[in-house]
Amino acid sequence: MGRKTVLLLLLGVLGAYYVYTPLPDNIEEPWRLIWWSANLKTAQNLAAFLELLGISHFVDTLTFFLSFLEVPPTSDENVIVMQTTFNNVSVRVYIPNQKSQALRGGVFYIHGGGWCLGSAALAAYDLLSRETANRLDAVVISTNYRLAPKYHFPNHFEDVYNSLKWFLRPDVLEKYGVDPERIGISGDSAGGNLATSVALKLIDDPDVKIKLKTQSLIYPGLQTLDMDLPSFRENALLPTLPKSLTVRLWSEYFTRDRALEKAMLFNQHVPMESVQLFKFVNWSSLLPEIYKKGHVYNSPTHGTSELYKKYPGFLDVRAVPLLADDNKLRSLPVTYVITCQYDVLRDDGIMYVTRLQKAGVRVTHQHFEDGFHGALLFTGFKIEHRIKNHYLNWLNKNL
Repeated sequence: MGRKTVLLLLLGVLGAYYVYTPLPDNIEEPWRLIWWSANLKTAQNLAAFLELLGISHFVDTLTFFLSFLEVPPTSDENVIVMQTTFNNVSVRVYIPNQKSQALRGGVFYIHGGGWCLGSAALAAYDLLSRETANRLDAVVISTNYRLAPKYHFPNHFEDVYNSLKWFLRPDVLEKYGVDPERIGISGDSAGGNLATSVALKLIDDPDVKIKLKTQSLIYPGLQTLDMDLPSFRENALLPTLPKSLTVRLWSEYFTRDRALEKAMLFNQHVPMESVQLFKFVNWSSLLPEIYKKGHVYNSPTHGTSELYKKYPGFLDVRAVPLLADDNKLRSLPVTYVITCQYDVLRDDGIMYVTRLQKAGVRVTHQHFEDGFHGALLFTGFKIEHRIKNHYLNWLNKNL
């Protein structure tokens, strides 16, 4: 066997080792996911390498790659699309093209991306907004917001809240032909976090007379306190959101200081004086038995007060909606929560469902046994189609 043949075989083996990612047996279209996971892994590795060389921040490199997936606000035969601002926050508005004698429902959508990435212009979000407007005959507002690492909490929250408040003004609703009694808020991942955070804030705002009818949360990230939930243990290395990336994005939401990321990764970031907050995220009492699967609850190792004093946002209810007390939760609107089995954020959503149920909120929990984080963005995948259909069908019945 010649040297070239040996070299080619070696390169083939190394390439296969790099590309291949072991997946659970019940994942649909595994090779499609493996291919996309390899692309994501390559982008993340390159971003980490450029950051190590001091050339570019990790997030900035990923943002550059994602910019190639953005599309302009283009109207079609079904939907009118326009770019505008709501209270100085950039939004996209999607309005069904057909005339309507009656007022339409309204959906206020918040994109995901770990508070660091993404925009309403990403092709997958643009497609989702078009389908929502067309299938529900509803007006869709897809909002942007400032992103880390350039901006940190609470800028994201404030942008989304200010944009939502503007949309809920009677004159704005009249302009777009939206029924003030049929308005829902939705978001995926970090967008789901922001959706329920602003919904909680809206409850006590005396300036807003119009209230939300629904909230829809798609695999939301809702807590920072415990990074050792069963879902983190089971899915730490699975695509498309490994534990290491989750912690990195969470920490970037609050600071560029990598000390917080390190402390969160080892579950040593919550100070002793905040120990009482763990009752809100204690998975041993909030997760149904089917999701515990023999896992043993470990009380987190408490960190020093230094990180909390520097970056108190990681224990702020506006960033961590699972810290809201039951009195506040019971005022939330009818809720829909989607979780995926193969997702580090799975248990965040499930614990929230439990807490909402105990608070008396009417909540529907849709769990996908073969789902993974970000599946809604994998356009053309069977799981993407099923999640989208369940989400839109629920909205159609409840909005």
